[in-house]
Order: sequence, then C-alpha cells, then structure tokens
Amino acid sequence: MSIPHDSSRPDPDALLAQVQAGERRAARGKLRIYFGASAGVGKTYAMLAAARKLQADGHAVLVGVVETHGRSETAAMLAGLDVLPPRAVEHRGRTLAEFDLDAALARHPPLILVDELAHSNAPGSRHPKRWQDVEELRDAGIDVLTTVNVQHLESLNDVVGGITGIRVGETVPDTVFDQADEVVLVDLPADELLARLKAGKVYQAPQAERASKNFFRKGNLIALRELALRRTADRIEDDVRAYRVEQSIADIWKTGAALLACVGPNPGAEHTVRSTARLAGQLGTDWHAIYVETPALQKLPAARREQILRTLKLAEDLGATTAVVPGRDVALAAVEYARSHNLSKFVLGRSRSSLPWQTPHIKRLARYAPDLDLVEIGAASIDTPAGARAASTGSAWGADATADADLDPGGREDGYGERGDLRVPGAARLPWHQQRATGYAVAVAASFAIALAAMPLLAWLDLANIAMLFLLGVLLTAVRFGRGPSVVATCVSVACFDFFFVSPRFDFAVSDFQYVITFVVMLAVGLITGHLTSGLRFQARVAAQREKRSRALYEFARELSGALQTEQIFDTTRRFIENAFRARAILLLPDADGRLLPPPAGMVLDIGIAQWAFDNAESAGLGTDTLPASALFYLPLVAPMRTRGVLAIAPLRQRWLLIPEQRQQLDTFAALAAIALERVHYIEVAQNALVNMESERLRNSLLAALSHDVRTPLTSLVGLSESLAGAKPPLPDPQREVAEALHDEALRMSAMVANLLDMARIQSGEVKFNLQWQPLEEVVGSALRASGSQLTGHHVRTELPKDLPLLRYDAVLIERVLANLVENAAKYTPPGSTIEIGAALHGQWINITVADDGPGLPPGREEAIFEKFTRGERESAKPGVGLGLAICRAIVEAHGGRISAAAHASPLGGAAFTFTLPLGTPPAMPELEPEPEPESEPKPAPEPEQKHKPERA
Repeated sequence: MSIPHDSSRPDPDALLAQVQAGERRAARGKLRIYFGASAGVGKTYAMLAAARKLQADGHAVLVGVVETHGRSETAAMLAGLDVLPPRAVEHRGRTLAEFDLDAALARHPPLILVDELAHSNAPGSRHPKRWQDVEELRDAGIDVLTTVNVQHLESLNDVVGGITGIRVGETVPDTVFDQADEVVLVDLPADELLARLKAGKVYQAPQAERASKNFFRKGNLIALRELALRRTADRIEDDVRAYRVEQSIADIWKTGAALLACVGPNPGAEHTVRSTARLAGQLGTDWHAIYVETPALQKLPAARREQILRTLKLAEDLGATTAVVPGRDVALAAVEYARSHNLSKFVLGRSRSSLPWQTPHIKRLARYAPDLDLVEIGAASIDTPAGARAASTGSAWGADATADADLDPGGREDGYGERGDLRVPGAARLPWHQQRATGYAVAVAASFAIALAAMPLLAWLDLANIAMLFLLGVLLTAVRFGRGPSVVATCVSVACFDFFFVSPRFDFAVSDFQYVITFVVMLAVGLITGHLTSGLRFQARVAAQREKRSRALYEFARELSGALQTEQIFDTTRRFIENAFRARAILLLPDADGRLLPPPAGMVLDIGIAQWAFDNAESAGLGTDTLPASALFYLPLVAPMRTRGVLAIAPLRQRWLLIPEQRQQLDTFAALAAIALERVHYIEVAQNALVNMESERLRNSLLAALSHDVRTPLTSLVGLSESLAGAKPPLPDPQREVAEALHDEALRMSAMVANLLDMARIQSGEVKFNLQWQPLEEVVGSALRASGSQLTGHHVRTELPKDLPLLRYDAVLIERVLANLVENAAKYTPPGSTIEIGAALHGQWINITVADDGPGLPPGREEAIFEKFTRGERESAKPGVGLGLAICRAIVEAHGGRISAAAHASPLGGAAFTFTLPLGTPPAMPELEPEPEPESEPKPAPEPEQKHKPERA
C-alpha cells in the first residue's frame, strides 16, 4: 500500500535553512535602502521623514551623515534630530568631513542614518567605501537607513554609462543591495524631476545648468527610471519567492539552473561578467565564472593575465564562484566544468573576429553539449580604451587566441609560472621575448646541424631514414621550446631535406613529383607532432603543479597532526607558507582577553589591521576591500568554535592574491592551522580540567577527614570552656576573661570546621534539600537573629516589598547564605556602618541583595572572592579561612540561581552581593469554606402595654 505524498508538507532542509538565515539576520542590524533613479528624486528627504516619524514614536535616532547639497527642504528635515559630528580628514591640503565610524560604534544607537551608500571614503579611512562602514555597523547590531541611485549598482554601472555617456566611479556590490532587509523605491517622473532641477531644488544654479545639458536629459531620466523600476521589481520578485518558501506553497515557479560565465582576455570580459550578474539576479540563481587557460593563452604577457585576474576578481565581488581551468580545448574544458557543477546555461561574449578556418567557440559548445543553453552577450556600449584594445589581439571567447601561440610558456617577466605559481628563487630566467628569440634560433640551428650531420651518412642511409632524423629534431624542439619554435623547425627541416638530400642536390628544384608528397607529409607530421608535444608539455606542467599543491597540503596536514604545542604549529605554518607561496609569514595569536600579541622583532606589520581581521573574522589588507593599501595580507584563522589567530603574509608578488586557486589553497592552509590550534587548546583545557578534578577530589577528601576528626574535640572544648566560664564560685575577673576568650575562639574554630564539612558535603552531593514553598521574610528574620552577635555596632535594615510571592527553597541553607553575607558585610565594614537587605522581582527571578556602605570590594576581584580559601583582603587580621562566599555560591547554584558581587554598586556606596532564585508557580491554596453564622435566638414577644392607673390615696 502506497502512502500518498503530501505536497504541502514543508521541506525540512528549507525550513532549517530558513531558521539559520533568520538567526543570522537577527544577530545583525537591519538595512533599509531608499532607492531612486537619479539624484533629486527625494531619497534623502524620504529617509529623513521616516526618521522623524520613528523619533516621534519614541525610537532613538542618530544622523550619522546626511548630504543636503544645499537643498533647503532637506536641511529643514534635520531640525530636531541628533546629528553625529563629522570626522575631519586632511587630504591634499583640504579638510574633508567624513563619517565618524568609531564614534558611531561607541554611541551604538539603535538606528543610524548614513546617506550616499556608494560614497568613497577619504584615503586613510578604515574602509575605502561607505557601504563597508555600513556593514560594520550592521555587524555591531545597529539598524541603518541609507540611500543609493541606480547608476551606483555594480551590475548596472556599464549599462548606465552606455545610456548617459558618463561612467560613475563609485559603485556598490549588488550583494549589499540584494541582502538589504527592505528597499524603498522613491520614484519621480522625468518631467517633475526636470522641473525641480530648473527651480534649483536639486543643484545650485551653475551646477544645475551643466547637469541639464549632460546627465539630466529627459531621455536619460526615462531610461534610468525604467532601470530602477525593473531592479525594484526583481527585488519584489525575490521577496515573493521567499514568501512562498516560508509559507511552504506548493508548485512554486522554478528560476532555472545556475549560470556559467566564460571569461577570456578580450576587452569585453567585464561586460560579460556584469551582464551575467544581472541575469543571475533576475533569475534568482547562483552563477560561476571561469577562465580556461590553454597552452596558447597560458603564454600571454603579464599585462593581459593581470586583466583576466581582475575580471575574475570583479566576478567574485559580484557574487560568482570563480576558477581557472587548464585545458587544451576551451570549449571542451568549459563543458566538462559545467557538467561537473550542474550548470545548464552558458553566458559568453560575442566573437569580434574569426578566421575562416576557425570554428567559433559558441558553435563548438553547441556541438559538444547540445542539451545546454547558450546565451551570447552583445558588445559593450562604451568603447574600450585604445590601450586595452591594443593589448588584446585575441580572445578565448571571441576570436580564437592564436596570435601568441609561439610564446614560451615559462618566460614571463613577472616571475610566475603557469597559472600564476611563483618560481623557485635563484632560477635564472631570461625575459619572455628573449627566450622566444632563443627558441627560434635553436630551432633553425638544430635543423642545419642535423643536415650537416646527415650528409656524410647519405651513402649508408636511405632518404626516409634521413627524414626521420629531421622529425626527431622537430620533436625535441617542441619538447624544449614549445609550439612556435617547432613550427619553424619543421619548415627549416623540410627546406634542408630538399636542398641537401633530394636530387638535384643543392637546389630547391624537384625532379620527381613524389618528393613533393614527401615534403607535404613531412611538414604535416612535423606540425602535428610539435602541436601534440607542446600540449602534452603544458598538461604535464599543470599536473606537476597540482601534484605539488596536493603534496604541500598533505605534508602540512601530516605535520600539524603531530603538533602538541602552539609553538610547533606556529613554526610549521610559517615554514610551509613560506615554501608554498614564497612569502614571509607570521602567526599572531590572541591573549586571554582576545587581544593579539605583538609580533617578534624584525616583522613590521600593522597590529590594528590584524586585530580588526581577528575581531571580524574577515581578511583585510592587501588584495581585499578593507585597507587594501597595506603591504601585508591578514587572514583570520577561523576554527569551528572561534577565531584562533591571524596569519599575516607579505608576498613577494601581489599578483598571486588575485588567483582563485592560490587563495583557495591559502584558505585551506589557514583552516588546517586553525583546527590544529583549536585541538591543542582543547587538549590543554582537558589536561587542566583533569588536574583540577583530581586536586578537588583530594582536597575534599582531606577536608572531610579533617572536619570529622576535629569536630568531636572541638565540641568538647566548647562545652568545657562554657562550663569553666560559668563555674561556681565565679572565677576572678582575669581568669573569667581568659575563659570567655577561650570559649569565643572555640566557637569560631567550630564554625570554621562546620564550614569545611558543609563545603565537602555540598560538593560531594550528599546534602539532601528540603525544598518547601515559604515566604522570604521568615528566613531573613531568622538569619538576622542567628547573626546577632556579629552585627553588634551596625545598623541593619530590610527593604522587602509586601507583595513578594512564596518561594521554593531550603530554609536552613538559604538562612546560611544570608547569614554568611550579612556577617561578611559586618566583618569588612567599620562599626556604625549600615547593612541593607533588599529584594526585587525581575522577570521569572527574584533578586536578593545584601549591600553596605563600607569601602567596597578590591578592584578586579569581584569573581575571585567566590573561590574557596579566597578572602577579600589577602593580608588581614580578620578571622576566617575564605569559605563563606564559596558555600553561598554552592548553595545558590544548587537551587538553580546565581550569585554575584559588585564593587561600589550598592545604593549605599559600598559592596553589594546579589543572588537570584527562580520564582516558579506556587501551589494553589485550598479555599476555606465560610463558617456558618450562628442562628440568632428569637426575640421575646413584646409584652402588652399596661396602662398605669393612678394609685389610690
């Protein structure tokens, strides 16, 4: 019998992801973006209006930064709002007013207004962009209201530039916009906006006139408005889709599979990346960006490879998963990557040119994968600068890149091998153009050398064998110098074979037509052999690099697995980082307070940047968006439980930080080091816990034995001293005082032993609690009566509300807690001091406080005084062994509460000890039946009125 499937049942994985996303959102501040098509539509005004309404409703609002641009209406909205003073920054002789991030974090308002999200901060600021300041505010739990225009979105930057002819330099990643909690569209028709511009409500008169002739043309404003509406509609569509998932609505619309953007060295690669980001945002799906590095493309000059890596970095900033994929065939490697990652849609740029005999990549993709969708992106609207066009003569995804096929793959002047790997230091290498010329020269010389060596052997060797010798030279040339020199060697070898060995000799004329076929076959075999050999050489080098990376990770993990001390992990990590990446590295570890320890002498770094990376668990410095001007790269060591340190790296070349594979390997190294540090930390914690447990067990055994053995003679001593003091006839005064002093000391010794015994019993779990529902007033009174002798000379008062509920506790033990706290206050305050006992309800708990007006607690010892054998004054003549507060904590925690101490937190000005007890639900009191009223006795009937007769005389 089949069980019907309930399509309305929520997906557990989706629910779990929803709960986790909700927890992450709850921990961060909310972000509301006021979004518009251009300046002047009223975004800042709408944001200030919302802030004033929130303030009127009783919410605290802080204006972090608002740009009025001289608009009187906007400036008037600031009246009555709390404005944060700006931070003055000196830059090139000018004083700039910037948003003060540190002051905002210090004030920590519930809500802050930060205008112009895409603003670029002044040099020297913590973050290059204001949106990064906003992200840090949100991480601190602060809600943010902000504004942004459509032209500042990264994915629409080139589109807006093509419409208006003006490329905006300040952009915001689309991920920030998409992850905002709320987007409010501030819309205004183009005619109304132009009217506002003419009236001087957008810019001042001179600036407004220039704007109306350039950016603020009606056609531009209409197009920008359409883009803003479409982008907002995409956002609303995402909200609708999220609502369907949240409500478990069946048969939801599927957006399709993820996208794969194919990036090449052509100038339009950035346009392809941005277009793919917009398409992925519209479809609500993930996307990947890859660059396929063939033997030909692998030999590109350094400038073009830098451009490719910058394009991949742009794709990563826009939310893509990036990779550099080696392969001989661009289309085949892309199809293999797509199938392995379940990507069904290709996005690639349009080919600019193609030789007649070359098949465009889009057709080859269609032939290799007919089941995959192909999306071809048109050329960018804005022309690429001439320098960029000159630097790009071929494209992996436009025209086939074959112009540099004869470059030597190992000879770039940037010091990197294939795919950006650092070369071994000390290996002398010529610049790539010199190696290229050397390869061609060797190819020509090798062909002539084979011809000269074979001429004396002509009498013994057939022409076919001599042709094989030339092919051997072509093969060796291809192995050593690559495809270009092998082609030259093939052509020169055919010419030498014809000139020196085919009759008529020493002449290029051919007497037999069959030799023409021989020349053609020889040329074809040489070219094919050189091509295959060069490809195998490239694949071998790539495989060697992969094996090198895998071996480095294996050896690093093996070394860390045997490390038992932090110093071993420190040395191992530094050594492997330096060997694998040819970079100086230092490992910064935190102290007990979470502050990074300074580096050893000889390593210059910015400890402030390292501390920021540690606190925020994000990389910073070189190659990142946080303080990228730094010369070092700071990578936090994030372990499963917490961040364990920071890895500071000074690379010999900055370029390798842009390579995805290098960053992935570095992240793997950092993760292994973090896990090793966490493992060593918990080994130390376990060892310390074991030692503490054994020490505690031994101490409790000694305390129990001592208290039992001493208690009986102490009891006898107390009784004898009391009998002696009350002996008949009375003792003389000196002897009586000695007897009373002996009795007091015996009582004090007996109390100490009782404390020792009680502590041992509580920690051993032998104490049975007698929990009863009873009022607090009774136990307070009994504790004061028990401590009467110690409270002589002190003023004691109680502040207990009359409506306190019944509490469930052990009266004897809680009396002991109150007595210890009151006696402790009397002991450490001078005579005449005031001691107050108070209680207050706090949620589901009751807080009971014993405070005084004495000197307070020693600074920094609020927690230490609750440890066993710890006293408030280390060197003191006051009696005691330091167990009273430890017993209080053990009793309170056994009741499910907590106890704490605060210095100078008492309303009286001294120390205050507060412990909590759970309220619970008292049992219902039985209702008593009302007693029946006694029946009243019937009243006697009134006697008849008698008339008095006058008496007779």
